Amino acid sequence: MTSVDIEVKGQPLYLETGKFAKQADGSVIVKYGDTIVLATAVAKKEARVDIDFFPLTVDYQEKAYAAGKIPGGFFKREGRPSEKEVLTSRLIDRPIRPSFPDGFFCETQGIVSVLSFGEENISDILGIIGVSAALSISDIPFDGPVGAVRMGIIGDTFVVNPDLQEIEECDYSMVVAGTETAVLMVEGGGLEVQESVLLEALEIAHREIRTVCELQHKLVAAAGKEKRVVTPVEMDEALKEKVSTLSLEHIKEAIAISDKMIRQEALNKIKSDVKEELNTEEEDISKDISAIFNKLEKDIVRNMILEQGVRSDGRKPDEVRPISADVGFLPRTHGSALFVRGETQALAVVTLGTSDDEQRIDTLEGDYKKSFMLHYNFPPFSVGEVKFLRSAGRREVGHGMLAERALKNVLPAKADFPYTIRIVSDVLESNGSSSMATVCGGTLALMDAGVPIKAPVAGIAMGLIKEGDNTVVLTDILGLEDHLGDMDFKVTGTSEGITAFQMDVKISGVTREIMGNALEQAKKGRLHILEKMNEVLTSPRENMSSHAPRIYTLQIKPDKIRDVIGTGGKVIRGIVEETGVKIDIDDSGTVNIASVDEESAQKAIGIVQAIVAEPELGKIYNGKVKRIVDFGAFVEIFTGTEGLLHISQIDEQRINKVTDVLKDGEEVLVKVIEIDKMGRIRLSRKEAMREQSAAKSES
Repeated sequence: MTSVDIEVKGQPLYLETGKFAKQADGSVIVKYGDTIVLATAVAKKEARVDIDFFPLTVDYQEKAYAAGKIPGGFFKREGRPSEKEVLTSRLIDRPIRPSFPDGFFCETQGIVSVLSFGEENISDILGIIGVSAALSISDIPFDGPVGAVRMGIIGDTFVVNPDLQEIEECDYSMVVAGTETAVLMVEGGGLEVQESVLLEALEIAHREIRTVCELQHKLVAAAGKEKRVVTPVEMDEALKEKVSTLSLEHIKEAIAISDKMIRQEALNKIKSDVKEELNTEEEDISKDISAIFNKLEKDIVRNMILEQGVRSDGRKPDEVRPISADVGFLPRTHGSALFVRGETQALAVVTLGTSDDEQRIDTLEGDYKKSFMLHYNFPPFSVGEVKFLRSAGRREVGHGMLAERALKNVLPAKADFPYTIRIVSDVLESNGSSSMATVCGGTLALMDAGVPIKAPVAGIAMGLIKEGDNTVVLTDILGLEDHLGDMDFKVTGTSEGITAFQMDVKISGVTREIMGNALEQAKKGRLHILEKMNEVLTSPRENMSSHAPRIYTLQIKPDKIRDVIGTGGKVIRGIVEETGVKIDIDDSGTVNIASVDEESAQKAIGIVQAIVAEPELGKIYNGKVKRIVDFGAFVEIFTGTEGLLHISQIDEQRINKVTDVLKDGEEVLVKVIEIDKMGRIRLSRKEAMREQSAAKSES
């Protein structure tokens, strides 16, 4: 076994190989505190000949035993990946993918298994480091290593790899991954933060990344294997010349078509014509023709931007596409918005619920509830395709979480707005930046629903074209520019700062200067979009939809909770059956009563108030005779609370029998004249009658 280590934040970070999973091409155990992950890498020996992309799969899996837990549910074993596992798999994949050489088409898989989970809150970071280390020591061609770190911002302080306790205190949290020379991936969110603060955090993170990369170099020096030789596929120059002659000018004309579907149809027609011209009955060279054609298309798009400053839809590099929006057009929903930017449409719908609608989540960190959810859907018709409708894939989960992170911190506190909030974004048309359109549409839908958000949030996707030292940052990228460009940098925020961001690159990394330019350009674009959104809806609506539940909050003493619930829940069930409302009570005595009918809610409130009410000395109540005895009557002044009305306090005149004046079930005005140390209540009807008579005389 080979082991290397360095100190990170006061404790050692270990990389070990040679003991576990020895039949994998690369296998590394990563240890930090009580957290241990196993990372493996395997690549097939033979390349796939039917593809023109790198077939990489990364899977992150959490074992319940890692936290000393047994999985919930009927089967008592781990099932389909959780949302966190899907998101972490994407998190690991994104900085790893750009570091493989062109022309490597062998199916490759990285698997991260969490074997022990501590409070270090670092298993995802160890996953990135572990897969990079496993690939680095294997024979799989990999231009690494890649390091990673989580950065937390607490006030003015930067915290490296904040643990579970520190992460709760963070105003902002981000994951940064990169090589020794540049940043490859960032992802984070939190309270509004300025661009300069993010750049400073990235600088600190990159210093830590360099240290982690040095550690991996030590492991490679001690246990690394010789790398496989990758022979890049070389284009046939003669064929390249023929394809170029037949298609170059036509491609230039097609690229200038602003409409996505018409442009793609024109490009497909040009490619089809070239194939028909050059293919023969003896030889089908369609794959080679497609590769050359795609390269020509890519070069034309990039050169137009670099040399002429013009994009395929005619915009300048820093120009945002036309924006329009509509709100409140779905009559039965609680809030709705259609946000349109260019050829991208997002339909965002808000639904308000009660605490019963909260999502209950079981993780290695512990169980918790979510009262805000954003679900993103990308149906095939949005890009003119035909596919089976299936459950949300990794991309949809990832885009949804990015938009959720962008909006989470502008929502009102639970104490001020005790609703469960769900946003569903259905992308109806897509030509780039659909997740950012989701953020904009989600903001408008929240305001349409009357959710008192702190400030509107807009999102924008930035791109990059880089050839040597010549770089151009693009604002509001098209799908074509995402596909053929070098960077996808999504930035969301209010007018005051950034609430979330996510960057992926296809090149060897980006410098601080490029990041700074992209953030500054994104700010201008974001403010422009916020202005357009403000033209549609300036602030949250004062009134919620008539179809949304109204939640009324009461505060009762904790020792009265049992009275409201009753034995076996009998009392609270009775209130629900009688009024039709939903009632939720927490341990602090906060009672939330929800109903779409205000009359029913007020009735339930009255019942609860009566149950928890306490008698006041000297106050007059309209009571009900519950039981007559020889010496008086027991009168219920409110639900569950009775007092003794002594025979001497029933009337001004002396009476012989209580039944001469009172009957069972009769309503009677009584005054509380005494509450003894044991809480027993004495009542007086005659004093209540005197006060009532005096009040009439005065009036």
